[in-house]
Amino acid sequence: MSVPFRKITQAPQDFELTKDELVFKGTLVWTGKTFIDMNFNLSGKLEVACDTCAEDFKINVKEPIHILLTNGVYDGDEVELDIVEIRNHEIDLEEILNSEIELIKSGYFYCDQCNN
Repeated sequence: MSVPFRKITQAPQDFELTKDELVFKGTLVWTGKTFIDMNFNLSGKLEVACDTCAEDFKINVKEPIHILLTNGVYDGDEVELDIVEIRNHEIDLEEILNSEIELIKSGYFYCDQCNN
């Protein structure tokens, strides 16, 4: 699901996507500067691999996330770490969702059997 960058206004625009057992729900708001403020929650169940035995198991996810989106390359001087540069003037919500899923999966996880 893509949203044109220029269509985002100062009135919050809701979005919701689902992938497997995860719900990606939040708002997009134009900040009046060069950014779109993206606040969302990622919740549900996610399958991950145990870092000890490599068995797959599901974890509960409930992550509130805040990022800023900029249209093109960001060359500002603000000290902001969570800036996503948008290409082609389109906000690809599925790409952002997949990136957040992979970020969570990059953590360390241990199944119940290995955690004891």
